[in-house]
Amino acid sequence: MVDIGAKDETVREAIARGFVALRPETVRLITNRTIPKGDVYAAARVAGIMAAKRVYELIPLCHSLLLTAADVGFRAGRNPSGVHIESRVRTTGRTGAEMEALTAVSVAALTIYDMCKAVDKEMVITDIRLAYKAGGRSGTYRRPGEGPAGERSAAGDPPSGRTQADDR
Repeated sequence: MVDIGAKDETVREAIARGFVALRPETVRLITNRTIPKGDVYAAARVAGIMAAKRVYELIPLCHSLLLTAADVGFRAGRNPSGVHIESRVRTTGRTGAEMEALTAVSVAALTIYDMCKAVDKEMVITDIRLAYKAGGRSGTYRRPGEGPAGERSAAGDPPSGRTQADDR
């Protein structure tokens, strides 16, 4: 494990995004909350947040972080058909929150997959990436073509914690 003891404590934030490609009918079932296993967005949001809090148990040599904020949001897409996922994680500490944000998106995507596998065998989890990070010695990183923190990306992804219904 890397020694981070000499680093300054700073506010750090990370935003990650991903996509689960689904059949249009599956997206309708999710949006209408008629997937047999229950509310897909609610389950995936809780799973993603829980995963962000336990990254140090999943990824070897990751430091445990005291998160000050963690959220996961979703937006149903039509073309391509599927669900866009965004996680936003904040901490004040000596190391960044990128792994926590990426893990939150990954586990949220896996939860969507698990909840929908009975109705859609052709799902694909894709495009999991770091979109934004701030804080620490290396400063701010913004993936080209992605919106800054708190704004929509070029793909129209909403900020975390919101679903497509919130945008109406």
